[in-house]
Parts: sequence; C-alpha cells; structure tokens
Amino acid sequence: MRNYTEITEFILLGLSDDPQLQVVIFVFLLITYMLSITGNLTIITLTLLDIHLKTPMYFYLKSFSIMEVSFTTVTIPKFLYSLSTGDRTISYNACFSQIFFIFIFAATEFFLLAIMSYDRYVAICKPLHYAIIMNSRVCGRLVICCWIAGCLVIFPPASLGLQLEFCDSNIIDHFLCDAFPVLKISCSDTWFLEQMVFTVAVLTVIGTFLCVALSYTYIIKTIIKLPSAQQKMKAFSTCSSHLIVVSITYGSCIFIYVKPSAKDEVAINKGVLVLTTSVAPMLNPFIYSLRNKQVKQAFTDLIKRLSLISRK
Repeated sequence: MRNYTEITEFILLGLSDDPQLQVVIFVFLLITYMLSITGNLTIITLTLLDIHLKTPMYFYLKSFSIMEVSFTTVTIPKFLYSLSTGDRTISYNACFSQIFFIFIFAATEFFLLAIMSYDRYVAICKPLHYAIIMNSRVCGRLVICCWIAGCLVIFPPASLGLQLEFCDSNIIDHFLCDAFPVLKISCSDTWFLEQMVFTVAVLTVIGTFLCVALSYTYIIKTIIKLPSAQQKMKAFSTCSSHLIVVSITYGSCIFIYVKPSAKDEVAINKGVLVLTTSVAPMLNPFIYSLRNKQVKQAFTDLIKRLSLISRK
C-alpha cells in the first residue's frame, strides 16, 4: 500500500471555518451522538434482558441498533476530536479504514432493512407459520448473510481503492473520509473506480428497495382484506416504525445521489451525511420505542428493577 502513494496523511476541511459555527456544530453533534449511543444501547440492553422481546422482530432491531452504534462511532468521534483540538489531519490508513467501514455498515444496513421488511411480511401475511419460518436459527443466518453480502459488495472497489496514487494534494473537502472526495484528489485514473462505486451503491440501494417494496405490497394487500378497522390498525402499527426508518434511510441516500449541480454537490453531500451519521441514528431508537408498547413496558420494568437494586 505504501508503494503506491507519497502521501501519509490527509487534511479534512470539515464543515465550516467560522469558529462560532464550529462551536454550534460541536455541541449539536456531541448531543446527537450521546443520544444515539444511549438510545441504541438501551434497545440492545432491553432486547437482551426482557423475555417479552425475544422475538425475531426485536432480534433484528437489536442487530440494527448494533449497526447504528458502529456506524456513528466510525464517523462522529473523529470529527468531534478535530473540532475540539483543531487537528484536521487523518492518517492514510485511518482514512481508508473509515471509508471501508462506512461502506460496509451502510451496505449491511440496507440488506438488514430488506430482511426486516420480509419479517414483517411473514408476520402479517403468514401469521400462523411465523414462528416456524422465522425461527432463531433462520434469523441468525439471515443477519450473518447481511454482513457477508455487505462485505462482498465492498470488497471489489476497496481492493482497487488501495492502489490509488496521491501526489498533488492531500486536502479532502469533507468532514470525513468519503469515497468520492478522496477519488477527486487522486492523481490516478479513477474513472473505472468511480463507476464501480456508483454502480455498486445504486444496485445495492435499488435491489434492497425492491425487496422492501415487494414485501409491503403484499402487506398492504393483506391489511386491506382484514375485516375490521381495529385489525387493520393493529397490523399497520406493527410495521409503521420500520416504514419510517426505511423512509429516512432511503430518502437520505436519494439526496446524496440526485445532485442539482456540480457546484452544490459537495455542500449537499456534507449536509445530508451530517444528518445520516448523527440525526438518523439518534431518531431510530425513539421511533421504535415511542411507537411500541412492548418496548415501553420493557423499559419501565428495567427502570423499576434498577430502582429496587439501588434501594437495596
């Protein structure tokens, strides 16, 4: 790897040079990061301890929360450190490691959202066979397949990316190491790699979105056929939280790739990635917990249990 580059570190320009705005950004990201970590760790703890949350849906929710914690930890702490110390440098190895893990977690998240939509399809369209189809062994294998698929998708562009040469500039116009800003400063011919990254990203997003859309097409058809309005509301409430998270995830991805102009490209990508890496992971635990009675009850029981322990 070292034979292909003369540059050993990069400089991340961040979001702004205004000191006052940097303070606002730091406080905002610190709060959202702490809320995100706290919320997702709470979901993970509840699904591990509460016996009522030992179902496939909460198993996938636990896996999703683990992924969200990993994703935010790869991106936000380094930027918080840069804002607090003024040190905008990042080593060559750290930069490419960040790109690698960002893409793996993002790709795996899309595959997991597709699996979660299939889980909702089985629960609503085939409720009598749900326990058999979505048993613990199947759930575990499906999550492992999501991680394997994420790694396989990322491996070809990652192996080519390690061969890039950097000789003219080491300044990255971003607050983190993202694929396209890094490709822009490379003095290698990056056309093929750019097309590969874009194609892999689009195929992953479109492929998983089609799986989600197909699952919810059958779900909606089944809900419409239910005899009472109460049954329809109950069935819809079981997948409403997942639908909100899907909308946020795919919506942010669309904004990244639908660019109005080359001039606005970097600014829009920065803004969307701030929301994707900080706000979305913070909202997801609240979306699932506030709209779910079982999670609320599990949280209440955990608080009561902890209060009893503290009294003793």
